[in-house]
Amino acid sequence: MNESSLTLSELNRQVKDAIRDRLPETYWMRAETSDVRRNRNGHCYLEFVEKDTVTQSIIAKARGVIWANIFQMLSAYFESETGEQLSSGISVLVRVSVEFHELYGYSLTVVDIDPSFTVGEIVRNRQLVLRQLEEEGVLALNRELYLPELVNRIAVISSPTAAGYEDFCNQLTNNPARFVFYTKLFPAIMQGERSEASIIEALEKVFHYRELFDAVAIIRGGGASSDLSCFDSYLLATNVAQFPLPVISGIGHERDITVLDIVAHTRAKTPTAVAEFFIAHLTKTATELINLEERAVSESESRLMKEQSDLFSLSRELVYQSSLMLQREVAAVQQLSGKVRYGVRRLLQDQFHILENRAQFMQMVSPANILKRGYTLTLKNGKIVTSLQDLSVHDIIETCFRDGVSTSVIMQVVPEKPQEGD
Repeated sequence: MNESSLTLSELNRQVKDAIRDRLPETYWMRAETSDVRRNRNGHCYLEFVEKDTVTQSIIAKARGVIWANIFQMLSAYFESETGEQLSSGISVLVRVSVEFHELYGYSLTVVDIDPSFTVGEIVRNRQLVLRQLEEEGVLALNRELYLPELVNRIAVISSPTAAGYEDFCNQLTNNPARFVFYTKLFPAIMQGERSEASIIEALEKVFHYRELFDAVAIIRGGGASSDLSCFDSYLLATNVAQFPLPVISGIGHERDITVLDIVAHTRAKTPTAVAEFFIAHLTKTATELINLEERAVSESESRLMKEQSDLFSLSRELVYQSSLMLQREVAAVQQLSGKVRYGVRRLLQDQFHILENRAQFMQMVSPANILKRGYTLTLKNGKIVTSLQDLSVHDIIETCFRDGVSTSVIMQVVPEKPQEGD
């Protein structure tokens, strides 16, 4: 057996002594917290990690502890200054002593903390994310989307068991105007290390059914401010900024404005405030519609009255013009009637003169007039005899004179001798 060999405990004891002798003081150290947990005795056990700024891979790690009496004081101080609980994933500046225990190995014991460093890191991280989004031209994309006048189909991203989600639904259902809202829950983890990926996954599901919704509500009830870190992430922010539907955020913290709040179309303080936003927006739309209806009715009535007035005036003008036209037509008819009467009278007079002349002629050529002039009229069987050839011997004829009739018997018919040259 080699007399210079050491047992593990002996070696660890020498390491402990070396560290105590070489690093006797306390040191301010920058790191990120991980796996923060508090046991039943009030002691806080955690890990400190350092990540590569480019790859985000862990390049250093150390186990840490905050004893109960120190943790009670430091955690209260840290939360009052930062608004966040001391939890995993926070950049911190802590004063530590370097310890090495024979059984438990290397660790860092926290004796103090500088909250201003954490606040600065949170702010710096938010500014870096916002600057990157602005450089990529997507920072204001969702804020510039048009919010429809009628918004009542809402996709909700929330934890199904969160009190904030229940408050949101109750507020919409019991709105005083009794507007009807249609909501669809897309469940997501809203705090912890898996929250970022879970919310993005829910957004992707909403995207597939985007035609069915007017807006998206991302809501989260009250909780520790430290749980807001996922809402400052670049990946979640760029998804929300470029989402095709207006996103309304309500993650339950009045003081903290996250990157998600900045890139969202509208930020409300709480889930209930998000519901009130939708109700107010629909109320505004309803009021505008009522005003538009009243204005339309008023303008229609005014237009109708004007049309009635114009129609009445037109009717009076039409009656007047018709009366004038009728008068003109009556005058024309009367004038034409006069002309017709005159023409008929002239025609009748002309016809009368013609008839009168004919009557005179007839009277002149009438047998009675001829008889008066000394002529006689010979009749055979009541017919006038105009030729000797109509008579035969023994025919009985009547001879009419001016003053009577004689009856004769033809005893001889002597034709007229032809004249020379006939």
